[in-house]
Amino acid sequence: MKVLASGLRFPEGPVAMRDGSVCVVEIAAGRISRISPDGRLSVLAETGGGPNGMAAGPDGALYVCNNGGFLVREVEGETRVIHGELPGDYKTGSIQRVDPASGRVTVLYTHCGDTPLSAPNDLVFDAQGGFYFTDFGKIRKHSRDIGSVYYALPDGSHIREVAHPLANPNGVGLSPDGRTLYVAETETARLWAYDVLEPGKLSHSGFPSPNGARLVCGLPGYQRFDSLAVQADGSICVGTLITAKITVIAPDGRVLREVGMPDRYPTNICFGGPDMRKAYVTLSLTGKLIELDWDEPGLPLNHGA
Repeated sequence: MKVLASGLRFPEGPVAMRDGSVCVVEIAAGRISRISPDGRLSVLAETGGGPNGMAAGPDGALYVCNNGGFLVREVEGETRVIHGELPGDYKTGSIQRVDPASGRVTVLYTHCGDTPLSAPNDLVFDAQGGFYFTDFGKIRKHSRDIGSVYYALPDGSHIREVAHPLANPNGVGLSPDGRTLYVAETETARLWAYDVLEPGKLSHSGFPSPNGARLVCGLPGYQRFDSLAVQADGSICVGTLITAKITVIAPDGRVLREVGMPDRYPTNICFGGPDMRKAYVTLSLTGKLIELDWDEPGLPLNHGA
């Protein structure tokens, strides 16, 4: 493992850029940072709130799930989330578009109809240029929001809910053929799958699951799922919290391998490099971005950065 950057404030949402740099969000700092190939760290944009998942869109812009912000505290060199309390300026979450050249931030969505976005978490673009995103939901002292999955267009013209209810949905990704949408549920450590009938329309034939999906895999013991990335062979790599690993799961639900990480919160993984065999992982508690060689190539995303 090679540490590309340290001192980041709860990094997530890595995006491998074509020039060899990697962009990440810093949730606790409300910004997007860029790590150049020579290791130089610079601020690309100030988003405010809590930028969470990030992906490149068909127009070359970066699209950000902003959870609206959360409170953190520093404990023994780790940045830990304070559950049950919300920032005083929190109103809603949002979907933002960021111009990587100028750093200009545009808010695309704060609501779906009359329903406010609570805490958008992660997103993935399909081949048609639309994107699916998860809404994790906020956790309050005596209640928590019920999560959903949405589908939206990058021009701000259309958004709709496509899956509900989920227990804090987090990572989201598409199979190589685009016909399956994977969603990682944090608190249950379950990986769900929906058949994609058409862009923005999912099958809900997974009865008796409450969310209409079919269960791919569930892990035993106390573990929590975060974000995910898909390999070129269709296997799903899920950041697994508490047990500090990336769990590689076959589409049929078999756990193929577990890659240990030096942080209890290896939240996000993405792939890059000329052969897509470089894995970039955010270590959120200790504020690092690391690079490591991966056994299998990652799946090229529909729209490069």
